[in-house]
Amino acid sequence: MNAITAAVLSIQVGKPQQISGEKPWTSGFLKNPVSEPLWLGTTSLAGDGQADLAHHGGVHKAVCVYPAAHYPFWRETLEMPELCGGGFGENFTVDSLTESDVCIGDVWTIGAATVQVSQPRQPCWKLARRWGIKDLALQVQQTGRTGWYFRVLTEANVQQGMSLTLAERPHPEWTIGAANQIMHHDRTNLTAAARLAELESLSPSWKETLHKRIQRKPQASESARLEGN
Repeated sequence: MNAITAAVLSIQVGKPQQISGEKPWTSGFLKNPVSEPLWLGTTSLAGDGQADLAHHGGVHKAVCVYPAAHYPFWRETLEMPELCGGGFGENFTVDSLTESDVCIGDVWTIGAATVQVSQPRQPCWKLARRWGIKDLALQVQQTGRTGWYFRVLTEANVQQGMSLTLAERPHPEWTIGAANQIMHHDRTNLTAAARLAELESLSPSWKETLHKRIQRKPQASESARLEGN
């Protein structure tokens, strides 16, 4: 059986900065491509950072990944021909993989580094404000073109052009697409929600949300994340 591999077409990093506009805001969303080797640590890539550490970054969201395959769709849908890798604030822009090809708990190697899929990305209002499209975060969520996060199991240098190679797949039934479906669309399927929440490798924030749903406890409205203020 051939190994599953994908190229990291570009790597982007950026520190939080204040972004001007009608409502000035601070974000690490604006990231620049880097071609030289970068240290991939347990919480982030060297030179990268997040303004809102309560919802971004950390050990379970060390690397944000987005499929290059989605950019043609967004360029046409949003009428933004200039949109390219890094446009969704991701660290890794990868080829050959989408949400149907990657599973929760997957372990991938990139050079000497080892990473693990922790959760789908949940787009927030900063994506919408970056491009001046009020419902863009909602569009991303509804289409399932979300991307995903890696946690870092083994630190090492990484570089644009390296290959991601699948090393382990403990939960082939739980693709990123399947997890998105349960979280955002099939919300009444509590049996599936419970199965998803049982995955050891799923991020704590997703587990918490799913457990609240299963226990029918009040949950935070998504409007704050999707629409901001």
